[in-house]
Amino acid sequence: MLNQTTVTALQALLYMMLHEDEAPHAPAELAGILGASPMYLSKIHTQLVKAGILQAQRGAKGGVMLARRPENVTLREVVEACQGKILGDYCQQHDNVKQVCAFHAAMHELQAAILGALDSKTLADLLQKPQPDAKLRPLVNCRMAPASRNSSGG
Repeated sequence: MLNQTTVTALQALLYMMLHEDEAPHAPAELAGILGASPMYLSKIHTQLVKAGILQAQRGAKGGVMLARRPENVTLREVVEACQGKILGDYCQQHDNVKQVCAFHAAMHELQAAILGALDSKTLADLLQKPQPDAKLRPLVNCRMAPASRNSSGG
């Protein structure tokens, strides 16, 4: 469901939150930490700046930093900044779900659940536990691990 751009954006945002005292963060610095290309990360930063999630600072010591507090940024905002607006691509939109086909009704319910879950979580929620428990870390491939490897959180 989440594409690589969104996962990389979340990794970068988590890293910035864990290292907020080091802001602003240069794309080249974050690219090295995340194992992504600087150009790709710069593209992601541009999308997040346009969405008002990051703010850019120009100059020799420039880079990006959070534009808002983590508790004020929902996961839906990050996903939609990276992947576009989440829209159902089934049947024709209709106001009365009771009148549409069963597939359309099921997809409407699925979309509502997904949007609800993404709206209910913020970047601050990710910061509460940036890594799996220490015993589990060697056994799983956590998608957030590269951004939080310098953290002692668990």
